[in-house]
Amino acid sequence: MAKKTSFALKQLVPEENSKTGTKYIVRKPTKGLKVAEKLRMKKYDPVLKKHVWFVEKKMPPHSK
Repeated sequence: MAKKTSFALKQLVPEENSKTGTKYIVRKPTKGLKVAEKLRMKKYDPVLKKHVWFVEKKMPPHSK
């Protein structure tokens, strides 16, 4: 049996300009101190061609 992971997949979307369509999928720990904090990372947006702040958003529900 496989070991259970302690990470959840989260989606990062741009903080201000959500019209670019750029998003990142990242892992976030499900245990520990960082669980309560929302992820906020500075990543590169290829549409704007510069680094912008990305914030955490829930993943869309899985379609059947």
